[in-house]
Amino acid sequence: MAFEQDARATGADQDGQNLRRRNVPDHSSSNGNLTHTSPELDEKKSSKPKTSILKTLDEWEFLIAPLLFTLVSFFTRMYKIGLSNIVTWDEAHFGKFGSHYLKREFYFDVHPPLGKMLVGLSGYMAGYNGSFEFKSGETYPEELNYTFMRLFNSTFGALCVPVAYYTARELNFRRSTVWLVTLMVLCENSYATISRFILLDSMLLFFTFTTVLCWARFHRLQNQSFSFEWFFWLLLSGISIGCVTSVKWVGLFCTALVGLYTAEDLWNKFGDLKMPKTTLASHLVARVVGLIIVPLLVYMFSFWVHFLVLENSGPGDAQMSSLFQANLRGTEVGKDSPLEVAHGSRATIKNMGYGGGLLHSHVQTYPEGSQQQQVTCYHHKDANNDWFFYPNRNEPLYDPEAPLVFPGDKSVIRLIHSQTGRNLHSHAVSAPVTKGDYEVSSYGNTTVGDEKDHWTVEVVSDAASRDRSKIRTLTTAFRLRHTSLGCYLRAGTVNLPQWGFKQIEVTCVKQNNPRDVYTHWNVEAHWNERLPAGDPGSYKSPFFRDFIHLNVAMMTSNNALVPDPDKQDDLASQFWQWPILHVGLRMCGWDDHIVKYFLLGNPAVYWGSTFSLAFFGGLIIWYLIRWQRGYEELQPFEIDHIHYSGLYPVAGWFLHYLPFVAMARVTYVHHYYPALYFAILTAGFVLNWVTRPLARKDRRLEWAVYAIVYAVVIGLFVLFRAIVFGMQGPHQQWRHLKWFDKWRITD
Repeated sequence: MAFEQDARATGADQDGQNLRRRNVPDHSSSNGNLTHTSPELDEKKSSKPKTSILKTLDEWEFLIAPLLFTLVSFFTRMYKIGLSNIVTWDEAHFGKFGSHYLKREFYFDVHPPLGKMLVGLSGYMAGYNGSFEFKSGETYPEELNYTFMRLFNSTFGALCVPVAYYTARELNFRRSTVWLVTLMVLCENSYATISRFILLDSMLLFFTFTTVLCWARFHRLQNQSFSFEWFFWLLLSGISIGCVTSVKWVGLFCTALVGLYTAEDLWNKFGDLKMPKTTLASHLVARVVGLIIVPLLVYMFSFWVHFLVLENSGPGDAQMSSLFQANLRGTEVGKDSPLEVAHGSRATIKNMGYGGGLLHSHVQTYPEGSQQQQVTCYHHKDANNDWFFYPNRNEPLYDPEAPLVFPGDKSVIRLIHSQTGRNLHSHAVSAPVTKGDYEVSSYGNTTVGDEKDHWTVEVVSDAASRDRSKIRTLTTAFRLRHTSLGCYLRAGTVNLPQWGFKQIEVTCVKQNNPRDVYTHWNVEAHWNERLPAGDPGSYKSPFFRDFIHLNVAMMTSNNALVPDPDKQDDLASQFWQWPILHVGLRMCGWDDHIVKYFLLGNPAVYWGSTFSLAFFGGLIIWYLIRWQRGYEELQPFEIDHIHYSGLYPVAGWFLHYLPFVAMARVTYVHHYYPALYFAILTAGFVLNWVTRPLARKDRRLEWAVYAIVYAVVIGLFVLFRAIVFGMQGPHQQWRHLKWFDKWRITD
């Protein structure tokens, strides 16, 4: 069985004789060299003859134990799951997103769609019609089976436990350690709590766990390259990577771990001069297909289904291109809009950058600079998004009775804000945020102004025609060059401060970069009584363009989730607080009549796993120092065990933790949960390593030590069970759980 095999470095000489070692005298270790035996073999040698029942249980432990663990896991994740009948914490977001799938309304969110589609699926299976608004703290209506939707989500959390069990086996831990890792996942209060609600975290954790399992199993099959099982686990690894990334982008950190392993694996094979080049090329191709192409296809497929289901106009339309919006059912974009823009036409002008908004102005002025009327980009429908196309000041005034004039490529025009009558204007004044660009404002009126109100149209492309002599609704991409300054109208990804309502800054950029899509604009909606209505659905937006557009918009919005210095967020926390369990999180109101949930981890799991990370670092330093001094106390298989079963979980923890140290966005305690799993695996490795002498000397003593650890982990879960299953009544009765001031279980 796989559990009886040993983890080895790929591409390395398996007998260890040709491994590169220091040129030191061959002295025996003071404690003697260790013999290479598997954990199960150690157990069998040291155990007494067993009765037939015990022998049967021992042989079938790999099925019986995870089954029992899983049953308990379902209990801890589902017990009293419907007790609270109010919208709890981020159920207000993800339940609402599920509603959009049931109503097939297009929406926008910073996360990929897979997890939210699964939420929508749970609602569909529960008979929910999508009509509930999921307002935070609101009571669920009787016709909405929220309990079933929570049960659906909790299933993913419950299944993390057996996946953790089999992962620990694949990492070649002894049975006692396998049980410990499984218990730490099972009895981790925060995992149990967050799995009980309509959230994405249980799905994110599940696919993180499956990715690690697939990686560990694939590594154990390194000596069976190109076998059916090898290909099977390679394919499963790719699918799992695609799924975890399709739930949240945090899954990219797990992808990076597998990528790190793959790079090392191929590097080792590259150094194996005995390996034929064709075999090396086959390994490379297999990994490119299995670990790059397959995950990418899974990720893109989730968006394809997302676009397929959300066929109706909804609240997220403005994040997408005008052409995409025009093909949604019930949309107002392009509806009855004349095809060609003329002088006197009223229109909305959309930035074609990824996640771009509509050119917008309002009566508020800049607090510094010119102090003229602000011009921004705004993602919501608003009368302040409307602009008139007018002739420039060197041409006759606009006459609604005169023959129609159609501006096109190289035409010089004015854009007049319909609500305030002011001209789109720029001058040699620094922009409020992007100081290297010029400020763009609204100034003057139809008669008052100057040549700095003039903009030259430069047509970039047209999806409907090669004729650039006219601007067409939806299909024409054009740039607006300031006729006097030579700069280009641009709306990037920079948000204005609160005085600009956090809207997108619009500037006039000095650099002429025709490929900068943030300087590209198109007419989205168009009104002109003198022109006939067109057909906005005549042209389709390509899937790949929509896919890229939405992903960049998600990235832009995600980067904008920075802490607001003007507001206090009592739920937010800092990265340094997570590993030491310095803070928890109230998931709902704290009134006596509300069932209360507090997101807090198991102290034994958190502190034990964090200590293990530091201990592992010390362990590596210890062995490196002794190796430098010429000691050769580790066998090659032990080095490989440290490498793959210890170092990679630590690397996984760093990959999942350090990005939150660097990123500026607002953070919460649940952002640490994927990293916590790798810390748990590290804790399993450390205890498995330091108890090796006990395992060799007396198995009963080893199990006695583990039994104490089991009791502490289980006991603390039971002690803090109320924060998982729900606290009813006055919160003062749980004052004994408030070990620290930041654990705001009671006031």
